[in-house]
Amino acid sequence: MRINSILLGILFLLCQNSFGQILDEKLLQGKIRVDSVGVNGINILNLINGKITQTNSSGDFFILAKANDILVFSAVNLKTFKKTIRFIDFELGMLSINMESKTTELKEVIVIKNQINALSLGVVTKDPVKYSPAERRLRTARDFKPIQLLNFLGGSMPLDPLINKINGRTKRLKTLVVLEKKENYIKLISELYIKEYFTVQLGIASDYVNGFKYFIVENDNFLKVLESKNEERTSFFMVALAQEYKDILKQ
Repeated sequence: MRINSILLGILFLLCQNSFGQILDEKLLQGKIRVDSVGVNGINILNLINGKITQTNSSGDFFILAKANDILVFSAVNLKTFKKTIRFIDFELGMLSINMESKTTELKEVIVIKNQINALSLGVVTKDPVKYSPAERRLRTARDFKPIQLLNFLGGSMPLDPLINKINGRTKRLKTLVVLEKKENYIKLISELYIKEYFTVQLGIASDYVNGFKYFIVENDNFLKVLESKNEERTSFFMVALAQEYKDILKQ
């Protein structure tokens, strides 16, 4: 009889402990401010349970968490911030987070009043288009078209385009422009999403995260969504591509 009582006592403690663990998590409410103002569209990721959410237009958010969970707050224009849920935070059910803007140190610029340039003199009607280094090299090489042979025969065509066509330099420069754009896309993705998002939320092994970034920038439809700057649509698209990527890795 005594043994039965002891077993029942142990069973009761185990059940109580399991029930307590179920109740450990609860929906916490929080508010994020930047310079005392609520901010919309900030990503919040719970590294422990993988839950993710965003702030509304007032900077408010709700997320399922428990004491000692780690929350990561991130946005393109803000410094990434991590917070461990304290027991007092969990008991109150409220979080107040202050984030800081990213600051970029600029070199000193001297502005000269009444600066004379082609635009101010009316030589051109608008500012010239600015090109990246790879694009400038491509424009210098200039693509060759067969019709330009007529100009060549007339002596009015420069030799550079023809030479570049023969030695394939223009084609290589076009490839460099494409690669440069893809590198910029990868840089943007890295700024929008921290590494834990890929490993925890998308379930991609840490060693394959960079490979996944190169994989998704090859998808033209994804790039269109990325350029739209709609983070919610971008995230949903990445979930589908992540599954496709993981399937490829299994092959």
